[in-house]
Amino acid sequence: MLKGFREFITRGNVVDLAVAVIIGGAFGKIINSLVEDVLTPILGAVGGVPDFTQWTLGPVKIGNFFNAIVNFLVIAAAIYFIVVAPMERSQQRQKHAEAPPEPSEEVKLLREILETLKTRGT
Repeated sequence: MLKGFREFITRGNVVDLAVAVIIGGAFGKIINSLVEDVLTPILGAVGGVPDFTQWTLGPVKIGNFFNAIVNFLVIAAAIYFIVVAPMERSQQRQKHAEAPPEPSEEVKLLREILETLKTRGT
């Protein structure tokens, strides 16, 4: 029973998942700090109010909901511009680097001759 548990734990998938969860948690803390400590004060300086918890619509307190929406949008933008967009650019560069070179004129001519010979033979 312990042998099976050890094999399960040491599988690549479980280890990769554990590492991803740990790194994701750490990255979440970085993004939250970016939002709370950097971007929210900038929004407050520009817009005048960085915290909307006191906003109400009659008896309904919409400030917390609005704060959550703003935080989500800022976090989504930060993740997109810090992680997703650079990763996509990197993958595009890698695809272009791995693309096979254009065949020479001789190779193109030989392929054309081969294709002509194939069609004549049928």
